[in-house]
Order: sequence, then C-alpha cells, then structure tokens
Amino acid sequence: YYGNAQNLESVVGNLEDVAMDLVQDQEEEQIDTGSLELEAEETPLVKLVNQIIVQAIQRGASDIHIEPYEKDFRIRYRIDGVLQTVMNPPLKIKNSLTSRIKIMSNLDITERRLPQDGKMRISVSKRKIDLRVAIIPCVHGEKVVMRILDKGTKEVTVKDLGFEERQEKAFEKAIKNPWGLILVTGPTGSGKTWTLSTGLKTLNKEGTNIMTAEDPVEFDIPGLNQVQCNAEIGLTFAAALRSFLRMDPNIVMIGEIRDFETADMAIKAAQTGHLVFSTLHTNNAPDSIGRLDNMKIEPFNVASSLILVVAQRLVRRICKNCKTEHQYSAEILEQLKISPELASKTTFYKGAGCSLCNGTGYKGRTAVFEVMPITEQVRRAIVKRQPSTEIKEIARKEGMYTLRESGVLKFLQGIITPEEVFHETAADE
Repeated sequence: YYGNAQNLESVVGNLEDVAMDLVQDQEEEQIDTGSLELEAEETPLVKLVNQIIVQAIQRGASDIHIEPYEKDFRIRYRIDGVLQTVMNPPLKIKNSLTSRIKIMSNLDITERRLPQDGKMRISVSKRKIDLRVAIIPCVHGEKVVMRILDKGTKEVTVKDLGFEERQEKAFEKAIKNPWGLILVTGPTGSGKTWTLSTGLKTLNKEGTNIMTAEDPVEFDIPGLNQVQCNAEIGLTFAAALRSFLRMDPNIVMIGEIRDFETADMAIKAAQTGHLVFSTLHTNNAPDSIGRLDNMKIEPFNVASSLILVVAQRLVRRICKNCKTEHQYSAEILEQLKISPELASKTTFYKGAGCSLCNGTGYKGRTAVFEVMPITEQVRRAIVKRQPSTEIKEIARKEGMYTLRESGVLKFLQGIITPEEVFHETAADE
C-alpha cells in the first residue's frame, strides 16, 4: 500500500496511533500521537516518524534504515539480524522526513553534503530508549540509520545467554577470579556487549567497585561507574583505563582493545590484582592470541594474565509458534557431521512461517559460543608462540566446543536451523 500512496496524509491515515516522548536536554517534549488534542496540532510527518520508531521498537528491531532511491523510498528494519522492508512512503517526503529526524537528534538540517552523527532519547510506555543516528549523503538523497539501544530490555542472567552446560561453568568460574583478563571476541553485532554486561551484572555487589569505559554506553546498569569515551577530546579507552587504576577498582571493563597502549594497560591491570573484561574483533577464540601478538604484547604477559576467551555469534531461533518437524537431506546432515545413527534418533525442526514471525520461520535470537579457558597446556602454547590452529586443537582436546560444534548442538536441540549454523559459523571451517 505504502508504495502507491499519493500523499503523506494517506500514509499516516493508515498508521496506528502511538505514544512516544522525545527527551531533550533532560526535559521531555510531549509528542503523544495517541492524544486527540495533540493529534490535531501535529503534522502528519511527525506522526509518521513517531510510528516508524515505535513500530521498530515493538517489533524488536535493532536498527532502522531510511533509504532514498531514484524512484523509490524505502524503510527497513533489522530484525533478528536480517533487514526487512516495512514501508515505502512517497518519494517526495524524503527530505522532510530526514529533516524531522535531524531536529530530533540535534543535527544541522541545512547540511546535506557531509555525514552527520547524532543521538536522541525517547520514552515509550515509560521505557527510556536511546537511538544513535547516522546520516550520510548518497546519490539520490541522505540515507539514515538509527540504532536502537533499548535500556528497558528484560533482565537476563548467565543462564539465559545460550551457553552449553560446560561453557556456562567455564564462564562462571572465570568471572569469579579476583584478577585476570577475560576477552569476548566476534564481529560487530555478535552480542559481545550483551555477554559482558550480563557478566558484570552478576558481579555487581555492594562490596565491589566496577568501572567501565564504553563507546557508546549501551546498557545503563545501576551500581556500575560507566564512562562514555570520546576520542575527539582525548578520552580514549586507554586514557579511561589509566584513570580507572587510580579509582580503587575491583573490576574494569574496556569496550574494545584496539591498540598496543590499551592492550598493554589491560594486561598490566590484570597482573596487578584487577579483573579486566574487554573485547576483540577475531573470528574465533584462539585467533585472539595472535591478535595480541600482532599488537606487540609479549606472549609471557598474555599467558600470565589471560584466563578466558569467549568467541560468539548470534543466530536466529526457530519460531516457536510455527515450529514443525522437518527432514533434512543426508547431504546437509553430513556437512554438519551428524551420523545416520544419531539422525535416526533425532527429531529435526524448521519454522513454517506465520504472522508472528512475519513469514520468516524465525523469531528471536540466541548465541553460539566458543569458550576457551586458558589452561596450563594453552599457556605453554602461547609462550611458545604456537599458531592459533595448534592452540585450537589443544583446547578441543581439553573439551572446547568450536563455534560450528556449538551450532550443531543447538540444531540437535531443535533451537536453530542448519542454514543458521552454516551462515554464522562459515569462518570456523
């Protein structure tokens, strides 16, 4: 319907009323489109922007993409990691819609030649939600991406993360250490911050001082001293960590180790009696050792401070509402190294597609993990600078599941499909 709409009023006329407050400079500007009085005063454009944002939140989207083309204008949501087109408003409103978003995020509405970054805070049903806004000029207009940072997301525990039993035990054992370095690795959007935040919440006790340096602060956790880093003014991860060590911390979290200075300080903090959490961008857990070596961190220092590495990926869950039994081909099962004997004893599933999952067969996400404790055998391999492939084999012999193996276990449990296993663990093979 939206692609055929002749004017904005016809689009807005078919949208549900929504209630959303824009929080600006600690004051709330009421833009309640559910109120008849305010509805008469506000423009259809404001109502449309509100609806785009609120609907994305209601559907569990992580990002909103607003994309102008030569003959089309497209709104897409990233839901469970996949972009889905939800609306095609009239092309003629593209500039007005982008300007409205710029106003809400305190950006320059006259600047259409350069990229801009901003943010806004809104309140929906009394939930405080932050949106990071990025705008870049394209050939046919400005593309907008809004990242939704929902601070009202339900509480989770370590048990809710999706670890297999032995992985969960290794993680819980590691975070109970009084000192050492714990790394969580994976690409952008793999849930690293979620895992770190859950671990920190578990350790968040009255007798503990926890300091975090983040960019951005995605989850506001009461009891944690969270610092928003800003490299433009010199507040880098390394600068924050240097200051933290004068603040009597028990536990420190650094958003990401990107360079030698940050890595060196994190290692030294771990060696001087602090429990340090951080992230890296590597394909798997053993590769993190090589990454630190590339940053010129001495293997002895890595071996003496590192206590656990967790690699992870997010995978889509089979929709529980339309979950049906399914027989997968022998070829697929062979690729997953599932024997005919095991297959004959196992019931496999897929999602048929329904209104709850938008016909995709998937609803919600979980994670697959590769949890590598730094045992004596692994420490010796690190000191000897053995390649990551050899470290991986040592860890596997000691009971580590690879990302692919963790994915296969979730498939056997009827949680995910082979497509998700192949897609998210391809680099593991």
